[in-house]
Amino acid sequence: MIATTEHTNGFIAGFDRLEQADGRSDHWFTPVRRDAITQFADLGFPSTRDEEWRYTNVAPIAKTEFSSARDGAAGVSPADITDKLFNDDGCSRIAFVNGRYCEALSSVRELPPGVKVGALGEAMDTDGDLVAQYLARYAAFDAEAFIALNTAFVEDGAFIHIPRNTDVTDPIHLVYVTTDGEQPAATHPRTLIVADVSSRVTVIESYLGVGEGTYLTNAVTEVVARDNAVVDHYKIGRESPNAYHIGTFHAQLSRDANVSSHALSLGGSLVRNNINTVLDGEGAECTLSGLCVLKDTQHVDNHLRVDHAKPHCDSREFFKGVLDDKSHSVFTGRIVVREDAQKTDGKQTNQNLLLSDEAMADSKPQLEIFADDVKCTHGATIGQVDDEAVFYLRSRGMCEASARDLLVFAFAREGIERIRVEPLRKWLEDWILARLPQGRSLGDVEWPSLT
Repeated sequence: MIATTEHTNGFIAGFDRLEQADGRSDHWFTPVRRDAITQFADLGFPSTRDEEWRYTNVAPIAKTEFSSARDGAAGVSPADITDKLFNDDGCSRIAFVNGRYCEALSSVRELPPGVKVGALGEAMDTDGDLVAQYLARYAAFDAEAFIALNTAFVEDGAFIHIPRNTDVTDPIHLVYVTTDGEQPAATHPRTLIVADVSSRVTVIESYLGVGEGTYLTNAVTEVVARDNAVVDHYKIGRESPNAYHIGTFHAQLSRDANVSSHALSLGGSLVRNNINTVLDGEGAECTLSGLCVLKDTQHVDNHLRVDHAKPHCDSREFFKGVLDDKSHSVFTGRIVVREDAQKTDGKQTNQNLLLSDEAMADSKPQLEIFADDVKCTHGATIGQVDDEAVFYLRSRGMCEASARDLLVFAFAREGIERIRVEPLRKWLEDWILARLPQGRSLGDVEWPSLT
């Protein structure tokens, strides 16, 4: 008998309906689902009394009665999502509508031999032995309610497997679309990326809403980077203005693996990005960066944990926020250096620019070091547009509004200049400029690139 509470019983009942509809009690993943829903019932939703959720109140999610999102592929055309996406003509696109694979919106380019790119739901049947080696093995649900909820409700998502010594040159674009419904709905997309020994891949995840309805996207992405593998990952959040997004990214790195992940939060009402990496092989490197551009009462919480489990590993964290109106950003960054992880090099930076007196940023960088031969630093800044810099630009002939917009854009652009996918970087620059009152006048400025 699964325990329920006022706020969890709706999801428990939804799980029971899912099992009855599925009717495959002998499926290899069924025991995992059941363990996960039991764990979710035991944990319940986190509250602000939990230190890890101190600055983010998920009571609006817990109190909302969500239904399971229905298949809405028939109601979504390419025109409905084009203006929310960058130009991905050079990418393989795998699209999902309301958590389910949508062939009509997908387009897969020619891939190297042995590369698997497709729907996770299908792969769980056709490649069950391969998927079972990795799925739910790293993003642990024993202490994380939202991961447990996602694991219990996994129906579909993306599965990417890059065999050893394979370089996938064209990016793979995963597009997760949620549509408006008669009542708030929840989706639980799952992404599994496995980069085998000495392989290389670029993966972009886009989350967007069609319409302005209320819904929950509870997403989990697991990345397994084997020895000497390189994974370049991007996540773009363009959810509806009334949507909730809880996303977990977990990367497991082996010897000399290199993983970079960039979280770009541009939409949604309440967003939480849990970003966890484990450097579990000597010589592993990870780079985590992010940018949130917020207005109105938007709330974005970037919660990071970098676990240096082996020696001679490097990590870099660089997150920025631009906040207007009554928006709120949260950054919690924790670097953990285990006792045997000597020669660790970890750096962490969080910078926030407040454009109004009512915008707020909370920053909580942390170091937990149990080794004695390490180099670890962290820093955080929260401030407003520099009046002296504005005065300098005005003395060179710019009006005050253009000078302020130029400084805001320069600040935000530094958060995306590490993006290696040029069409994505250009789209983000144009998107930021379009939000600035004098943005059009800045469009012809030539900016240096670090890529």
